[in-house]
Amino acid sequence: MRICHINMFYYPTIGGVEQVMREFAERQVKEGHEVHVFCCDSDKYKRIEKKEEILNGVHIHRLRYWFKLSIFTYIWPNLLPRLLKEKKFDIYHSHVSGHLYILLTGIASRIKKGKHIHTTHCPWTDASFRPKILKIPLWINDKFLNKLSFKLIDKVISITPWEVDTFLKKYSKEEKIKVIPNGMDKILFKKVIPNNFKKNNNIKDKLVLFFGRLNPTKGPEVLAKAAIEITKERKDIDFLWVGPDEGKAKEVEDLIKDYKNMKYLGPIRGKDKIAEMLQAADVYVLPSYREGLPLTLFEAMAAGLPIVACPVNGVPYEMKDPDNGYFINYGDINALKEKILKILDNPEIAKKMSKNNIEKSKSYDWDIIYKKYMEEYQKLVKI
Repeated sequence: MRICHINMFYYPTIGGVEQVMREFAERQVKEGHEVHVFCCDSDKYKRIEKKEEILNGVHIHRLRYWFKLSIFTYIWPNLLPRLLKEKKFDIYHSHVSGHLYILLTGIASRIKKGKHIHTTHCPWTDASFRPKILKIPLWINDKFLNKLSFKLIDKVISITPWEVDTFLKKYSKEEKIKVIPNGMDKILFKKVIPNNFKKNNNIKDKLVLFFGRLNPTKGPEVLAKAAIEITKERKDIDFLWVGPDEGKAKEVEDLIKDYKNMKYLGPIRGKDKIAEMLQAADVYVLPSYREGLPLTLFEAMAAGLPIVACPVNGVPYEMKDPDNGYFINYGDINALKEKILKILDNPEIAKKMSKNNIEKSKSYDWDIIYKKYMEEYQKLVKI
């Protein structure tokens, strides 16, 4: 098959959606498919100079964006003439609902007579965390753009049942929708020996980890505030933030600057290094205001980490309290402190959660998730 993936960004941009696309695209190449990626020419921070390249067999086309509305939203209508210029693709796979390029992909797929599959990636967030400049476009998007875009989609993939009843039924017919969760790489099951992560980062005690984008919706500063409260009473716990800055790094750094047991490392690349980091930790914290279905949840499970998280959006569909960890309400510093300490001070509880998480994560192996997607591709191509 000829397959193209369309999203705002692609590698080297760090993010869950970009990782999902790369998992699919590179597996498709290995199976003998011709795979292309179309994205804008930004990595969220600057323009990418190299517009055309082949990476691990994937043809990447970075189209010049016209203007930027936010760190996540770029306008690049030149996608449509580019897709129309290209030879027909059997599958047009767009990612992340609510953007103009979804509609453009739908128009191109109809004109070229290919099939359009769309993965939502659960972008539905209230306006409180959005830049003011986006309020009017978001209203237009909800009232008109999404409805029109979804009419030009042949198959909708939701990553969590939460968004089906909450949003998708007002945009798409239920028979078009299928739920397929995100996944994780089996490298995370392999024990890293020796594990030098703590030694290399001068960490001597138990480790509490935040791993993800330092974005306002993910609450990294909430963990920082809880860490300060814990440190007032305990000197045997270290706290670590790992991930790219999306607006909250400075706040976290300002909060933790006077504490030697707290560090922000920035992003870490490479599945082997991520596996080493996760296996070195004792607790994974996901203190988010909202989530779709974060890859880091499954990655933490695969590494056997007990989890403290907020039961938001797709998270409670995949994680149960107290089997996999504990839930706390967003912003509840005292509850976050209490649950972190409960795990660290009760090895039997932590061991049971670890065992449950490793077992549960096996069903989210990328090979299994990928197979489910390819079955949907085959069904569409046969129609």
